[in-house]
Amino acid sequence: MPGKPEKADRPTKTPVCSICGKPVDPAFPPFCSKRCANVDLHRWLNGSYAIAGESLDEDSASRPDDAED
Repeated sequence: MPGKPEKADRPTKTPVCSICGKPVDPAFPPFCSKRCANVDLHRWLNGSYAIAGESLDEDSASRPDDAED
């Protein structure tokens, strides 16, 4: 179809580190360095990242809903 750019004509986006924005190093994808990979891991381990959801209290998490005392 004339006028439609070919895939080869489109500029390719260089992936960037999700922590600092520098170009990704193939040895540490999706990060630029071991340092940024460790920063990301630390954020996961200390609870900085969280998935939104309904809170559960400890009693309901430890036993099924249909359990009777």
